[in-house]
Amino acid sequence: MGPRPDCGSARRRAGSADPAAEAKVTEPAWKAKPSYYLIARDDQMLNEPLQRRMAERAGMTIAESAGSHAVYVSHPKEVADLIETAASAK
Repeated sequence: MGPRPDCGSARRRAGSADPAAEAKVTEPAWKAKPSYYLIARDDQMLNEPLQRRMAERAGMTIAESAGSHAVYVSHPKEVADLIETAASAK
């Protein structure tokens, strides 16, 4: 095996390459912009009541679809529809 890379210098380079990485967040986007959540009713990782509670707590607009945790794979049209709705929101 060769020498171990210096991860610290890689992290410093990555952080300095993007000014956004050093910007301070003054207001989280989920508080200031409309947010959307697609409840995947067949998700076995996050059950439906938990998904609903999280989305409601964050004040999100909720849509629902059959589908598992990877709802974007099993129901891409529903996911795309929600993205289009969110993108056209004011």
